[in-house]
Amino acid sequence: MEDNRQPPIDYIDRITATYEALGYDRYQWHYAQTAPSFAKRTKLVSESKIGMIATGGIYRTGQISFHYRDDASYRAIPSETNASDLRATHFAYDLSGAREDINVVFPIKAMKALKEEGHIGAISENFFTCMGGIYSQRSVQEELAPNLVERCLQEEVDAVLLVPV
Repeated sequence: MEDNRQPPIDYIDRITATYEALGYDRYQWHYAQTAPSFAKRTKLVSESKIGMIATGGIYRTGQISFHYRDDASYRAIPSETNASDLRATHFAYDLSGAREDINVVFPIKAMKALKEEGHIGAISENFFTCMGGIYSQRSVQEELAPNLVERCLQEEVDAVLLVPV
C-alpha cells in the first residue's frame, strides 16, 4: 500500500509568510498569560448534546462566503444540512481536499453517524464555522469568540468539538 501522506506543514512559518504576502506587519503570536480554564464534564458523552466549531471557512450554499481580510464573522450551519450543500473558502490552506470532501475540514457526516450510533446523545441544531487565521487577536477575543460562546449556550450544548485547520 502506497503512503500518500504529505509531510507536516510548518504552520508558524507558513502563516507568517502568508500574512506578510497580504501586506500585514509581521504577525505577533498570542501567548496566554494564564492557562485556559476547562469545565468538568457532568454527564457521559453518550448522554450529551455536542456542538461543533470549525475554522475552515465553511459555508452553506446560499450563505455569503467568508472574505479574506480579518473576517471575524461566523456562519451557522444547520446540522441536518447535506454535505453536498457545503462550500469552503480560506486563504491559508489548500482547499482541494475540502472541495473534494468537505468532511475533511467539517466532519458533519461523522457527527451525524456518532449520534445515530449512540456514541453521543444529540447534536446541536446548528454547527458553527469561521475563517481561521484571523490576523486581529482582539477581533477574535472580543468579537468572534464571545459570539460563538453565546450561540453554543443558546443551543444548550454540553461540549463542543473544535475543528481547526
